[in-house]
Amino acid sequence: MGFIGWIVLGLIAGVIAKVLMPGKDPGGCIITILLGIAGAFVGGWVGKTLFHVELGTFFDLRTWGLAVLGALIILVGYRLLFGGRRRD
Repeated sequence: MGFIGWIVLGLIAGVIAKVLMPGKDPGGCIITILLGIAGAFVGGWVGKTLFHVELGTFFDLRTWGLAVLGALIILVGYRLLFGGRRRD
């Protein structure tokens, strides 16, 4: 999968993760893309390590499921680190 494919996959996986985990999140569109791209890598690692599956092609359902799972994991960590801070 090419660089643009990873960005598109990351954007969509990040948006899906935010839809699945409603609530106020710190960050905007760029953070969503970065969380999604990082989530795709984390999802690929989790799939390979725990489930013994690997990322397939761009249109493979397994690729999308692992990317969204990874984005959810990254989003939870991001909320734990940066979500509780308040600006005074």
